[in-house]
Amino acid sequence: MEKSGQLKKVIEVFQRFLLLGCTSFGGPAAHLGYFRKVFVDEQKWINQEGYSRLIALSQFLPGPGSSQVGFALGMRHAGLAGGIAAFLGFTLPSFLLLYALALSSDLQQNYPLIEGAVHGLKLFAVVVVADAVLSMQKSFCTERTTLGIAVITTVILLAFPSLITQMLVLIGAAVCGLFLHKSDSELHTVQTIPRTGNGYLVLFLLLFLALPFLANHSKWINLFTDFYHSGSLVFGGGHVVLPLLQQSLGGLLDQGTLLFGYSAAQAVPGPMFTLASYFGAQLSSDNMLAGALLATLAIFLPGFLLLIGLYKRWETIARIPKLAGAIWGINASVVGLLLAALYQPVFTSAVTSAIDMGLIVSGFYLLRVIKVPVIIMVLGFSVTGIVQFI
Repeated sequence: MEKSGQLKKVIEVFQRFLLLGCTSFGGPAAHLGYFRKVFVDEQKWINQEGYSRLIALSQFLPGPGSSQVGFALGMRHAGLAGGIAAFLGFTLPSFLLLYALALSSDLQQNYPLIEGAVHGLKLFAVVVVADAVLSMQKSFCTERTTLGIAVITTVILLAFPSLITQMLVLIGAAVCGLFLHKSDSELHTVQTIPRTGNGYLVLFLLLFLALPFLANHSKWINLFTDFYHSGSLVFGGGHVVLPLLQQSLGGLLDQGTLLFGYSAAQAVPGPMFTLASYFGAQLSSDNMLAGALLATLAIFLPGFLLLIGLYKRWETIARIPKLAGAIWGINASVVGLLLAALYQPVFTSAVTSAIDMGLIVSGFYLLRVIKVPVIIMVLGFSVTGIVQFI
């Protein structure tokens, strides 16, 4: 009976993330907004504080940040199998779309209906991120200090947008939290930090160090190595992975193919790391499916190994007074980070007219005030986008 209940949980995780994988346009910032809406507000799998700790952890780990948060949510609800189910559900739609695109590269042309639907969903992503920013601001920026951290973060990232800037701002916010945050008394009673997860951390390191020595023995190992190393070194999400892949695959794929794969990954729902699916298929003309699967697994694996290895420890050490102060600062900074992302790239890549802005304002009202279900909003914005392009 217990196994049956666990299986139902795993299936539930897969179904919910599959739906999100089909509708989550807008990149990592939008994904975090979708996850918060579904799993914090609606399903209540986790509270806002716990969700913010997952975001903080993902910010300091290499790999696909929003997919790592999704993996952790699935793992929290249904164990490791739930994490895997969340990854499969969220990634499958974009994997299939990009693999199909690789198979039909001679048919790459604009289709007005599809283009219109994608445009409408990008507009909805603006609504979702705006809703997430407002909700997280009410939770984590309730005083002048945290509001100041959020505002400074936004201004700096808008003025100097780069991965290095983002990391420096988050580190600065953590340092501010160490000195400015007053810990609650209950945080001083901390349980022993779990020692579970060491095997996953060791496996991550062994693969990182050993794969280069094995790469020349097989083209498949070489392919796996290139994408595994890229996934191990990417901080900041999918927008940062292209430069690394350009270095490792530059001699294997021409610049046009690299840029087309990157653009296609931004146009489909789900995680941007599935651009590896397109590149892996293009690099494996004799067996495109195997290449797509292997590249996708390799680029996601390092981030997930690190997440599994640190997840249970993070839940405990995040309550240590000093670290809780650092997370307090990071949470405020993440609000600013999302606000900056709301403008660039979410808003700037979606809004092209006054009509678009009117749809966003209307959508925000419907989602925030009227509480229209997300799936209806997705369908409505898709149809609206198509009407604009007819």
